[in-house]
Amino acid sequence: MKKLNHKSIVQLYDIFETPNELFLVLEFVPGGELFDQIVERGSYTENDAAKLVRQILEGIDYMHKHGVVHRDLKPENLLCASANVIKIADFGLSKDIESGNLQTSCGTPSYVAPEVLMGGQYDNEVDIWSIGVITYVLLCGFTPFFGDNQRQLFERILHATFDFPSPEWDDISEAAKDFVKKLLVVNPAQRLTSAQALAHPWLAEAAPKRELKSFGSVRDGLKSMKLQQPQK
Repeated sequence: MKKLNHKSIVQLYDIFETPNELFLVLEFVPGGELFDQIVERGSYTENDAAKLVRQILEGIDYMHKHGVVHRDLKPENLLCASANVIKIADFGLSKDIESGNLQTSCGTPSYVAPEVLMGGQYDNEVDIWSIGVITYVLLCGFTPFFGDNQRQLFERILHATFDFPSPEWDDISEAAKDFVKKLLVVNPAQRLTSAQALAHPWLAEAAPKRELKSFGSVRDGLKSMKLQQPQK
């Protein structure tokens, strides 16, 4: 974190260590978690979601250019400095590529990329997959991959088995769906890079500014997901 300094990343200012404890002096981010902010909103548009995703991608693009992979991108690790300003947090599973290969199986099941589940070596494309899942959730209120058990969940992730069900996706633009489909690609070599994702039309003011008809469902879904989070 000390080598990173970007508006979309929580800043680490200093570290103090005693024989028994380690203290991290971090930037104060007063707005809480992303889901909480969305749930409290009176309205929400596809354009709002696109602006949030752009900030996440800008932070990840900066990280990747500096050789850092986050490896645990999920809504709980996205904090709000204000209603419309996102900060990427929680670098507990992050890795500096210069310090060695990426091959540890880690992350949160619903957001983890297929290549992590398959074992072996992987690269920073795992963060792009996670952003694809986050984008999907921001637009409909539930994750694209699910199952009655972890085995079924992993099978769906490994084959990128997902769709855009009605009615939640009925009023979502084709540009948004195309964006998600180009991030949730099993082969990491065919997945958009952070720079390519930032150039996608959906993030270039193509996202509609009308309020989502399904905002009530999104809000209810995010509330439900929040309640299911493990207590810290």
